[in-house]
Amino acid sequence: MVENIYTTEQVAKILQIHPLTVLKYIKQGKLKGIKLGRVYRILESALQAFLDNGGK
Repeated sequence: MVENIYTTEQVAKILQIHPLTVLKYIKQGKLKGIKLGRVYRILESALQAFLDNGGK
């Protein structure tokens, strides 16, 4: 099974929030992101876990 990997912009569009808010959630530990070079990537399972927790 292949898992989707999202950019912060894609996650922002899915959640209908600003991309900087996604970065803030990652830095606060609310959303798990993987830093690749200078950018973050978010696994679909991490996004689903974030949504299951009600964004907390």
